[in-house]
Amino acid sequence: MSKIAATLALERHQSRRRRSDRRRNLADWMLFLAGSGLVLWGVTAGAGAMHYNWQWYRIAQFFFRSINGELIAGPLILGLMVTLSVVLWAAPIALAIGLAVALLRLSRSLSGRVLSGVYLEAIRNTPLLVQMYLFYFVLSPILGIERFWTGVLCLAVFEASFISEIIRGGILSVPRGQWEAAAALGLGQRTIYAKVVLPQAVPLMLPPMTSSMVNLIKSSAIVSTIAIFDLTNEGRNIIADTIMTFEVWLTVAALYLVLTVSLSALANELERRLRRVASR
Repeated sequence: MSKIAATLALERHQSRRRRSDRRRNLADWMLFLAGSGLVLWGVTAGAGAMHYNWQWYRIAQFFFRSINGELIAGPLILGLMVTLSVVLWAAPIALAIGLAVALLRLSRSLSGRVLSGVYLEAIRNTPLLVQMYLFYFVLSPILGIERFWTGVLCLAVFEASFISEIIRGGILSVPRGQWEAAAALGLGQRTIYAKVVLPQAVPLMLPPMTSSMVNLIKSSAIVSTIAIFDLTNEGRNIIADTIMTFEVWLTVAALYLVLTVSLSALANELERRLRRVASR
């Protein structure tokens, strides 16, 4: 009887939790819709006060256009592809740099800790725009790299300063007893990190790491300042040709929103799977 009672109690608890999650999700969606409605009202009211002539029917041609029966990608799609390329190259480089900096900060090497500390203070306390100009006008000629890779490297170095602290915090969150038990078994430092520490730290790192990747997507718009034809730059060029300010910027913002929301949903699903595996 005690097992049956415990099972029923567990089922009731899970049912209450599911109902609570549904109510929370509904509240989140209501807030999102209310906020979106408020923004839409503000844009519409502002455009009406300016007597703005909406031309949404012209936006489709900037995604795709048909020329002699062949479908050709428009500037918004081309810019979106460049933005994705920048992010997909910058993300792994930022993760690698962030991991190296985090390990240096945790190391016993005084020079390593000083070097990583100077890097963090210099990068996190200067504007990204200034860093982009320094990379483009100073480092790029010295290293002999083209502007695309200059933008990728600058974004990676900037975002790595935040990723390193996420990784360091995740590593430090692993109980000290785990380290001592692994050392008592005769495991080396690299094996302890790879087999014991990181598997426990990664699930804790995932939510803030997702925020960092979302920030990387949004920050990628800065590459437009060095004439990389990303989504933001293409949007600016379309506005210069058509004077469709509201339509183009709202469309560009929606495309960035699709990217960030998709990444967040993917990360949430991965987090759920990791929790499910850890609970077994």
